[in-house]
Amino acid sequence: MPQSNRTPARRSSRTSLAAIMLCGVAAAAVAAPGVSAAKTRRHHAAPSAAAAENAALREEVKTLAGKVDALEARLAAQEQGQQQAQATAQQAQATAQQAQATAQQVQQQAQAEIQTIPGAVQSEVKTQVKAAIPPVGWWGSTTISGRVYYDISDIQQRATGAFSGNPRASDGVNFDIKRFYLGVDHKFNNTFSANVTTDFQYNSTLGATELYIKKAYLQAKMSDALIVRLGATDLPWVPFMEDQYGYRFVENVMIDRDKFGTSSDWGVHALGNLAGGMIQYDVAAVNGAGYKAPGTGNGSVRSQGIDLEGRVNANVQDFTVAVGGYTGKLGKDIDGGSPTFHRANRFDVAAIWHPKQFRIGGEYFYASNWTAVTSATSDSAEGFSVFGNYNITPKVSVFGRYDWVKPRRDTNPNLRDNYFNFGINYEPVKIVDFALVYKRDKIDNGTLATSNGTIGGGINGTYDEVGLWGQFRW
Repeated sequence: MPQSNRTPARRSSRTSLAAIMLCGVAAAAVAAPGVSAAKTRRHHAAPSAAAAENAALREEVKTLAGKVDALEARLAAQEQGQQQAQATAQQAQATAQQAQATAQQVQQQAQAEIQTIPGAVQSEVKTQVKAAIPPVGWWGSTTISGRVYYDISDIQQRATGAFSGNPRASDGVNFDIKRFYLGVDHKFNNTFSANVTTDFQYNSTLGATELYIKKAYLQAKMSDALIVRLGATDLPWVPFMEDQYGYRFVENVMIDRDKFGTSSDWGVHALGNLAGGMIQYDVAAVNGAGYKAPGTGNGSVRSQGIDLEGRVNANVQDFTVAVGGYTGKLGKDIDGGSPTFHRANRFDVAAIWHPKQFRIGGEYFYASNWTAVTSATSDSAEGFSVFGNYNITPKVSVFGRYDWVKPRRDTNPNLRDNYFNFGINYEPVKIVDFALVYKRDKIDNGTLATSNGTIGGGINGTYDEVGLWGQFRW
């Protein structure tokens, strides 16, 4: 250090000064006897006076030497203290640097451990934190949500046979609001909550917009393994397949499109997750007529029995498999109504592979007497659907789907429905989608009522639609 380099020079300077002083005093002491002798010879001074002067000089030299030694000792002590203080400061600085490095290491380890926490645990932590925050009034526990499906498209329908070449009323270009859902959720506490969701739909026959109650239920969440809902809510199969398909705003899923199932009904519903979400189940005991026909308590529309629908699915890494079924009389077993001859039954199975980059899936159904509950003649139906999408970027994907349905296997075995669509979707934010789509539905050997209207003619019929489909939600 620079201070330690100056210390020896100062010591050398002090030593030299002390030596010069001592030499000067000694020289004076040596010279003094000669001078005194000369003076004695000249002035005949007394010897005792010279001796006394020499003794005084020696005493003065001794005193000065003592002072020099004391001064050097004091300076040495000061230098030692400065060196100790400097060493202590350096040690404190090193300790602070080590503590800072340790703190940074601990922080990095903590961040690394947080990143390794499973998503389910993070979600549970967020849920617990949110539950711990007390709401402010009833509005603090109430949320409003909405979803709109729309399209701007051109439709062309053609048929052969009796309807050959005749355009349909739905042909042409139009802006359509296919669905508008408005929902209100309220949470009473950690167990009880409620939901009301309305469904607005334009009815071309009435020339006006219809309003339905899509959902209206009270929920009791006993645990993740058991949630009970009373009222109208999602049925086990159709909403599940909508989530797996991912493009409900473009088209209904297969059994909903061809009228072999619906998405909501009134009754008692139980659902839950088991084995950490690896197994999921959903069962429902419902009226059977769908959410558009709620029970009123009037005997003339009161079903004489209960329909059952259920689903269980397993989720293993990037794979999901599901089986489900339905049995009942579809709400047609009412007092004063047409006699019922059969129970409608449906079996469903699906498998989906859904890694991050793409999705491939399919479903199959078999139904017996779905259209023959009030008919003495039995009938059956079956069909399959395959679909997939590929994510080009996090915001852009291409997708496609193909459905094959045989809706009257016994009463019209030649009737076929072949449907496909394909398109490209842009999702600028998580709540908005725009999709350029082409879809085609071809009915062979008859007519069929679908979610796109009645398609077909005396022999064959086609339905072509191209345009922009979209949704936004909050």
